[in-house]
Amino acid sequence: MSERIAEVVRLINRSSGEMPGAAVVRARRLTDTLQEIIDTAAIRPLDIYAVMSVRNTLNDYLPTTLQRYLAVPESARHVARTSGTTPVESLVEQLEALQVSASSVLVASQHQDVDSLMTQGAFLATKFSGSDLDL
Repeated sequence: MSERIAEVVRLINRSSGEMPGAAVVRARRLTDTLQEIIDTAAIRPLDIYAVMSVRNTLNDYLPTTLQRYLAVPESARHVARTSGTTPVESLVEQLEALQVSASSVLVASQHQDVDSLMTQGAFLATKFSGSDLDL
């Protein structure tokens, strides 16, 4: 998945001149968060929810969001649609929604690590302080 992140980063970098700076920053922040999630796998395997979330974001949600924005003619990017939102605003909102989701997955992955550490600590305390069955 790290290789796929590098591909998406290259897409963002290639397109940075056509996107507002805030969107570029948010997109790169998102790829950084996704990499952090992947990096937690060095400690313990990612659960299926985390794997699917990262894969879907990298293979579909993020590239599709960027490509659809880039397909909008530049002259229409700052024109409000019937929803009252411009394509630029919509892009930033979508990137923020993806970030919120990725951040939640990262926190969940980190909590798994904390829970695992606490379980190991309880095991060791029991193991080396005597049996719970000792009378």
